[in-house]
Amino acid sequence: MAEKKIDWTNARTLIALAILVGTELVGASWAAGWALSGLFQLGATVGRVMEGVFIVIGFIGLYYFMRTAVEHEPFRR
Repeated sequence: MAEKKIDWTNARTLIALAILVGTELVGASWAAGWALSGLFQLGATVGRVMEGVFIVIGFIGLYYFMRTAVEHEPFRR
C-alpha cells in the first residue's frame, strides 16, 4: 500500500485555522472563567480553578472543531 502524500495547501489551511480558532476559543474560555469568578466574588483560588476548568473546556471544543475540520479538508491525498 502506497503512503499518501501531504497536500501542503490543505495542511497550511488547517494549521492557520487551529491557531486562529484555538486562540479565540481558549482565550474566550479563560476570560469567561475569570469573569464569572469575579462576578460572584469567589476569591483568587476558586477563580484560578474556574479559569483552568474553562480553559480545558476550550481545548476540548478546539479538539472537536479540528477533528471535524480535518474530515472536511483532508491533508493527505
